[in-house]
Amino acid sequence: MTESVDAPDCDSALNDPGHTPDLARAWRWIRRVAETVAADRVVGELVDADGVRLDVDAEGGWHCSITLAAGAAELLTIWLPWCVADIAAGPQVIAQLGQSLDGRIATVSGASHYVTGPASLIHLHRLRALVDAVVVGAGTVAADDPQLTVRHVVGANPLRVVLDPRGRVPADRRVFRDPVAPTWHLLGGSVDVPDHADHVRVERLDSTAEGVDPAAVIARLHAAGCRRILIEGGGLTVSRFLQAGRLDRLHSVVAPMLIGSGRPAVTLAEIETLDRALRPRCRRFFLGDDVLFDLDLRRAAESD
Repeated sequence: MTESVDAPDCDSALNDPGHTPDLARAWRWIRRVAETVAADRVVGELVDADGVRLDVDAEGGWHCSITLAAGAAELLTIWLPWCVADIAAGPQVIAQLGQSLDGRIATVSGASHYVTGPASLIHLHRLRALVDAVVVGAGTVAADDPQLTVRHVVGANPLRVVLDPRGRVPADRRVFRDPVAPTWHLLGGSVDVPDHADHVRVERLDSTAEGVDPAAVIARLHAAGCRRILIEGGGLTVSRFLQAGRLDRLHSVVAPMLIGSGRPAVTLAEIETLDRALRPRCRRFFLGDDVLFDLDLRRAAESD
């Protein structure tokens, strides 16, 4: 993976004014834990250059030898359970959705900038920095032209993966033009191959009218060495991975906004009774004015 330019710690003005060193320390530890697990090593005690110690258990619980500022402590609590999750048996797949109170991710015309606030954008960039690959659907790339890089925190750019079975994403989108990060363009078997730059690799996957098989996408990425995968959008793409039971975790970020119409965050198969609804274990955190719902989908599946 290519390394992004180190960004200033812009969290300080958003989450924890006056405590930038603690936030930087917490983020440094989180990245170290993620890298340690990725190297198949057991996480235990981490020691900073100034002697401050962090002990991390197998579930992501932690204890620090000093009292950390509230924002830094919460950062560790949010991310360490995800970072210590076992990736030896198969990749860990997480999705994120930013939505309004009434469950919309965009207006009818597709306008989505920005449903959620600045702190939630930083949270998304942290996600990108902790995964090996970020996956988006054709509609998201065509409409939003995202960069899918890490810019608001320190971290490496992930592999960018565009699901485009019908070949409808314009070749002028930034992921295909900007070589700052490697990019996969996943096309259906009968689609013509565009004339891409050297950093773009075309991968073929069989597809149906509903798109590519989520299991096949994950298997292809896992075979390429991707052990943590982010499904970033849009709503239909996240919904397909959720419906297929291929998500381990979902970060649903809800903004105090009512749109009233537009594109729904999640669309799943109809159910008759609420006992068929998903009820995953949930943790809640504030991201500025937004609320993060951290949903553990694997625990929900195990309890069914």
